[in-house]
Amino acid sequence: MKLTFIGNGNMAKALIIGLVDKYEIEVIGRNVNSLNNLKNEIPNITIKELSNKEDISNKNIILCVKPYSLSELKNNIHGKATTIYSVLAGTTLESLEENIEASSYIRTMPNLAASVLKSMTTITGDETAKQNAIDIFSCIGTTLWVNTQKELDIATALAGSGPAYLSLIAESLADGAVNAGLKRQDAQILTAGLFDGFAPLLNKEKASNIKDGVMSPGGTTAAGYAALEKHGVRNAMIEAISEAYKKAIQLGKK
Repeated sequence: MKLTFIGNGNMAKALIIGLVDKYEIEVIGRNVNSLNNLKNEIPNITIKELSNKEDISNKNIILCVKPYSLSELKNNIHGKATTIYSVLAGTTLESLEENIEASSYIRTMPNLAASVLKSMTTITGDETAKQNAIDIFSCIGTTLWVNTQKELDIATALAGSGPAYLSLIAESLADGAVNAGLKRQDAQILTAGLFDGFAPLLNKEKASNIKDGVMSPGGTTAAGYAALEKHGVRNAMIEAISEAYKKAIQLGKK
Protein backbone atom coordinates (compact mmCIF):
# COMPACT_ATOMS: atom_id res chain seq x y z
CA MET A 1 0.00 0.00 0.00
CA LYS A 2 1.29 3.45 -0.91
CA LEU A 3 0.95 6.38 1.47
CA THR A 4 1.44 9.92 0.19
CA PHE A 5 2.50 12.50 2.76
CA ILE A 6 1.72 16.12 2.04
CA GLY A 7 4.02 18.03 4.38
CA ASN A 8 7.37 17.00 5.81
CA GLY A 9 7.70 18.63 9.23
CA ASN A 10 8.60 16.97 12.54
CA MET A 11 5.40 14.96 12.84
CA ALA A 12 5.56 13.78 9.24
CA LYS A 13 9.16 12.70 9.75
CA ALA A 14 8.31 10.77 12.91
CA LEU A 15 5.46 8.98 11.11
CA ILE A 16 7.58 8.21 8.05
CA ILE A 17 10.33 6.67 10.19
CA GLY A 18 7.74 4.45 11.83
CA LEU A 19 5.92 3.45 8.62
CA VAL A 20 8.63 3.21 5.96
CA ASP A 21 9.39 -0.46 6.56
CA LYS A 22 5.77 -1.50 5.94
CA TYR A 23 4.47 0.96 3.34
CA GLU A 24 5.62 2.58 0.14
CA ILE A 25 6.10 6.22 1.11
CA GLU A 26 5.84 9.29 -1.13
CA VAL A 27 6.49 12.72 0.38
CA ILE A 28 5.28 15.92 -1.26
CA GLY A 29 6.41 19.29 0.08
CA ARG A 30 7.24 22.87 -0.84
CA ASN A 31 10.83 23.12 0.38
CA VAL A 32 13.19 21.20 -1.91
CA ASN A 33 16.14 21.42 0.50
CA SER A 34 14.03 20.05 3.33
CA LEU A 35 12.80 17.22 1.10
CA ASN A 36 16.34 16.34 0.06
CA ASN A 37 17.48 16.30 3.69
CA LEU A 38 14.63 13.96 4.53
CA LYS A 39 15.57 11.70 1.61
CA ASN A 40 19.17 11.58 2.86
CA GLU A 41 17.98 10.51 6.30
CA ILE A 42 15.38 8.04 5.01
CA PRO A 43 16.54 6.76 1.59
CA ASN A 44 13.61 4.38 0.99
CA ILE A 45 11.12 7.13 0.19
CA THR A 46 10.12 9.05 -2.91
CA ILE A 47 10.13 12.85 -2.71
CA LYS A 48 8.38 15.39 -4.89
CA GLU A 49 8.03 19.16 -4.87
CA LEU A 50 4.41 20.30 -4.58
CA SER A 51 3.23 21.53 -7.97
CA ASN A 52 0.60 24.18 -8.65
CA LYS A 53 -1.90 21.47 -9.61
CA GLU A 54 -0.92 18.32 -7.73
CA ASP A 55 -3.05 15.33 -8.76
CA ILE A 56 -4.11 13.35 -5.68
CA SER A 57 -6.53 11.06 -7.50
CA ASN A 58 -6.87 7.61 -5.90
CA LYS A 59 -4.13 8.31 -3.36
CA ASN A 60 -4.11 7.63 0.36
CA ILE A 61 -3.04 10.99 1.71
CA ILE A 62 -1.51 11.60 5.13
CA LEU A 63 -1.97 15.33 5.57
CA CYS A 64 0.75 16.90 7.72
CA VAL A 65 0.63 20.61 6.87
CA LYS A 66 -0.07 23.40 9.34
CA PRO A 67 -3.81 23.86 10.02
CA TYR A 68 -3.79 27.41 8.63
CA SER A 69 -2.30 26.12 5.34
CA LEU A 70 -5.29 23.95 4.44
CA SER A 71 -7.19 26.62 2.48
CA GLU A 72 -4.02 27.53 0.56
CA LEU A 73 -3.32 23.86 -0.20
CA LYS A 74 -6.77 23.61 -1.76
CA ASN A 75 -5.56 25.77 -4.64
CA ASN A 76 -2.59 23.47 -5.35
CA ILE A 77 -4.33 20.10 -5.61
CA HIS A 78 -6.98 18.46 -7.74
CA GLY A 79 -8.57 15.06 -8.13
CA LYS A 80 -10.35 12.80 -5.67
CA ALA A 81 -8.21 11.01 -3.10
CA THR A 82 -9.11 7.59 -1.75
CA THR A 83 -8.71 8.58 1.91
CA ILE A 84 -7.46 11.67 3.71
CA TYR A 85 -5.72 10.89 7.00
CA SER A 86 -5.33 14.28 8.66
CA VAL A 87 -3.02 14.99 11.61
CA LEU A 88 -4.01 18.68 11.65
CA ALA A 89 -4.83 19.72 15.21
CA GLY A 90 -8.32 21.12 15.59
CA THR A 91 -9.17 20.83 11.88
CA THR A 92 -12.62 19.29 11.58
CA LEU A 93 -13.80 16.61 9.20
CA GLU A 94 -16.19 19.17 7.73
CA SER A 95 -13.30 21.53 6.99
CA LEU A 96 -11.35 18.73 5.32
CA GLU A 97 -14.36 17.92 3.14
CA GLU A 98 -14.69 21.57 2.10
CA ASN A 99 -11.07 21.82 1.01
CA ILE A 100 -10.06 18.40 -0.32
CA GLU A 101 -12.12 15.90 -2.30
CA ALA A 102 -11.86 12.29 -1.12
CA SER A 103 -13.95 9.15 -0.74
CA SER A 104 -13.40 9.08 3.02
CA TYR A 105 -11.92 11.24 5.74
CA ILE A 106 -10.07 10.36 8.93
CA ARG A 107 -8.80 12.63 11.69
CA THR A 108 -5.92 11.22 13.66
CA MET A 109 -3.52 12.50 16.29
CA PRO A 110 -0.29 10.56 16.75
CA ASN A 111 2.66 11.90 18.72
CA LEU A 112 6.41 12.14 18.21
CA ALA A 113 6.94 8.69 19.73
CA ALA A 114 5.87 7.37 16.31
CA SER A 115 9.55 7.46 15.35
CA VAL A 116 10.29 4.78 17.98
CA LEU A 117 7.03 2.88 17.30
CA LYS A 118 5.53 4.00 20.62
CA SER A 119 2.98 6.60 19.53
CA MET A 120 -0.33 6.85 21.35
CA THR A 121 -2.59 7.65 18.40
CA THR A 122 -6.24 8.68 18.58
CA ILE A 123 -8.45 8.24 15.50
CA THR A 124 -11.97 9.19 14.40
CA GLY A 125 -13.85 9.73 11.14
CA ASP A 126 -15.60 7.67 8.50
CA GLU A 127 -16.40 4.14 9.59
CA THR A 128 -15.64 2.89 6.07
CA ALA A 129 -11.96 3.78 6.56
CA LYS A 130 -11.76 2.83 10.24
CA GLN A 131 -9.97 -0.50 9.87
CA ASN A 132 -7.43 0.82 7.37
CA ALA A 133 -6.68 3.73 9.70
CA ILE A 134 -6.22 1.43 12.67
CA ASP A 135 -3.98 -0.89 10.61
CA ILE A 136 -1.78 2.00 9.47
CA PHE A 137 -1.35 3.74 12.78
CA SER A 138 -1.01 0.53 14.78
CA CYS A 139 2.32 0.13 12.97
CA ILE A 140 3.69 3.04 15.00
CA GLY A 141 2.29 2.16 18.42
CA THR A 142 -1.07 1.99 20.20
CA THR A 143 -4.31 3.27 18.67
CA LEU A 144 -7.60 4.36 20.17
CA TRP A 145 -10.71 4.92 18.04
CA VAL A 146 -13.12 7.51 19.47
CA ASN A 147 -16.62 8.25 18.22
CA THR A 148 -16.64 12.05 18.23
CA GLN A 149 -14.39 14.89 17.14
CA LYS A 150 -14.71 16.45 20.59
CA GLU A 151 -13.13 13.36 22.11
CA LEU A 152 -10.32 13.51 19.57
CA ASP A 153 -9.63 17.17 20.40
CA ILE A 154 -9.41 16.30 24.09
CA ALA A 155 -7.16 13.34 23.29
CA THR A 156 -4.97 15.69 21.24
CA ALA A 157 -4.45 17.83 24.32
CA LEU A 158 -3.45 14.76 26.31
CA ALA A 159 -1.59 12.30 24.10
CA GLY A 160 -0.67 14.58 21.19
CA SER A 161 0.77 17.39 23.29
CA GLY A 162 1.71 15.10 26.17
CA PRO A 163 5.35 14.49 25.15
CA ALA A 164 6.02 18.22 25.65
CA TYR A 165 4.48 18.14 29.12
CA LEU A 166 6.40 15.00 30.09
CA SER A 167 9.59 16.57 28.74
CA LEU A 168 9.11 19.45 31.15
CA ILE A 169 8.56 17.01 34.01
CA ALA A 170 11.59 14.91 33.01
CA GLU A 171 13.80 17.98 32.74
CA SER A 172 12.58 19.29 36.09
CA LEU A 173 13.19 15.98 37.87
CA ALA A 174 16.73 15.83 36.52
CA ASP A 175 17.31 19.46 37.51
CA GLY A 176 16.12 18.65 41.01
CA ALA A 177 18.59 15.80 41.31
CA VAL A 178 21.42 18.01 40.03
CA ASN A 179 20.41 20.70 42.50
CA ALA A 180 20.66 18.15 45.30
CA GLY A 181 24.19 17.18 44.20
CA LEU A 182 23.92 14.47 41.51
CA LYS A 183 25.96 14.65 38.30
CA ARG A 184 23.92 15.83 35.28
CA GLN A 185 24.67 12.72 33.22
CA ASP A 186 23.66 10.42 36.06
CA ALA A 187 20.47 12.41 36.65
CA GLN A 188 19.54 12.06 32.97
CA ILE A 189 20.21 8.30 32.98
CA LEU A 190 18.06 7.86 36.09
CA THR A 191 15.24 9.97 34.65
CA ALA A 192 15.20 8.00 31.39
CA GLY A 193 15.16 4.74 33.33
CA LEU A 194 12.34 6.02 35.51
CA PHE A 195 10.14 6.80 32.47
CA ASP A 196 11.03 3.51 30.78
CA GLY A 197 9.92 1.52 33.82
CA PHE A 198 6.85 3.61 34.59
CA ALA A 199 5.00 2.98 31.30
CA PRO A 200 4.60 -0.80 31.83
CA LEU A 201 3.45 -0.13 35.39
CA LEU A 202 0.80 2.30 34.18
CA ASN A 203 -0.51 -0.32 31.74
CA LYS A 204 -1.12 -2.68 34.66
CA GLU A 205 -2.16 -0.37 37.50
CA LYS A 206 -4.13 2.82 38.09
CA ALA A 207 -1.91 5.82 38.70
CA SER A 208 -3.35 6.24 42.19
CA ASN A 209 -2.42 2.63 43.07
CA ILE A 210 1.15 3.15 41.90
CA LYS A 211 1.40 6.28 44.02
CA ASP A 212 0.02 4.51 47.09
CA GLY A 213 2.42 1.62 46.57
CA VAL A 214 5.44 3.91 46.61
CA MET A 215 4.38 6.32 49.33
CA SER A 216 5.02 4.97 52.83
CA PRO A 217 3.90 6.92 55.92
CA GLY A 218 6.28 9.72 56.79
CA GLY A 219 8.74 8.67 54.08
CA THR A 220 10.75 10.43 51.40
CA THR A 221 8.06 10.03 48.73
CA ALA A 222 5.40 11.50 51.00
CA ALA A 223 7.59 14.53 51.63
CA GLY A 224 8.23 15.07 47.93
CA TYR A 225 4.58 14.48 47.01
CA ALA A 226 3.44 17.03 49.58
CA ALA A 227 5.76 19.57 47.94
CA LEU A 228 4.18 18.85 44.53
CA GLU A 229 0.69 19.37 45.93
CA LYS A 230 1.76 22.51 47.75
CA HIS A 231 2.95 24.07 44.50
CA GLY A 232 -0.11 23.06 42.51
CA VAL A 233 1.43 20.56 40.11
CA ARG A 234 -1.81 18.57 39.84
CA ASN A 235 -3.85 21.68 39.01
CA ALA A 236 -1.20 22.84 36.53
CA MET A 237 -1.51 19.56 34.61
CA ILE A 238 -5.30 19.81 34.56
CA GLU A 239 -5.08 23.39 33.30
CA ALA A 240 -2.57 22.38 30.62
CA ILE A 241 -5.02 19.87 29.15
CA SER A 242 -7.87 22.37 29.37
CA GLU A 243 -5.93 25.14 27.61
CA ALA A 244 -4.64 22.82 24.89
CA TYR A 245 -8.18 21.59 24.24
CA LYS A 246 -9.45 25.18 24.00
CA LYS A 247 -6.70 25.95 21.50
CA ALA A 248 -7.71 22.95 19.38
CA ILE A 249 -11.28 24.32 19.28
CA GLN A 250 -9.99 27.76 18.25
CA LEU A 251 -7.91 26.25 15.45
CA GLY A 252 -10.98 24.42 14.19
CA LYS A 253 -12.90 27.68 13.87
CA LYS A 254 -10.29 29.46 11.76
